[in-house]
Amino acid sequence: MGHWLERNIIEPGKLPLLLALTAFVVTFLVTRLVTRLIRAGKGPFGNVSAGGVHIHHVVPGVILTVIGGFGAVASSRYGFGAAAFAVVFGIGVGLVLDEFALILHLADVYWTEEGRKSVEAVILTAALGGLLLSGFSPFGVNDLSEDELQDRGTVIWTVGTSFLFSLIALFKGKVRLAVFGVIVPFLALIGAIRLARPDTPWARRFYVRRPRARARAILRAYHHDRRWTGPARKFQDWLGGKPDPERALEHR
Repeated sequence: MGHWLERNIIEPGKLPLLLALTAFVVTFLVTRLVTRLIRAGKGPFGNVSAGGVHIHHVVPGVILTVIGGFGAVASSRYGFGAAAFAVVFGIGVGLVLDEFALILHLADVYWTEEGRKSVEAVILTAALGGLLLSGFSPFGVNDLSEDELQDRGTVIWTVGTSFLFSLIALFKGKVRLAVFGVIVPFLALIGAIRLARPDTPWARRFYVRRPRARARAILRAYHHDRRWTGPARKFQDWLGGKPDPERALEHR
């Protein structure tokens, strides 16, 4: 284990990334545990207020993210400072993304259906961090040989093509494939060639005069949602807590 850690993490300078990712995941899990205890009225925890204003944990999260980010940029990848700032950055990002839905909606939607977006953002970020840690580089540039890397045209073509596929996948409503496609271009290609979801800009632009394509897109989206929405919601409820139905209806 020590040899693997030295060879694959410390030697390539990935220790700050590992520490940041670990701090991020642990912070999210601990934060969700505390908020669920507060929600249930258990434990010694409670909401933090100042002058009658509820202080959401996204506030210290932003402060820690700024400190950790600037500190990491100013530090060497191999020094103690980089490791310490990486932990601070990971904690900050964990606190911020745990309330991602609040930032998105500019409302306290933590325990509503809209609050699920926070859990989705955390899962997506953790997965991307894991891919980067395992050696994947944005747009798959790490797959090129040394001779190809010296050819600027090849690199520009690879990055440009991968970005185009990711952009098409995004406009088709394949958000996860578009995001992961930045790291694994093959996923972006899959998202780009598959049918768009019926409520996306791509469908509104290109399926208006193609009723068969639109009908196929609606049918595929229906079967996809029917198959995956239930399991995804159960996993999110297990990980982040089940939303409050009354609050969700009230918000709408």
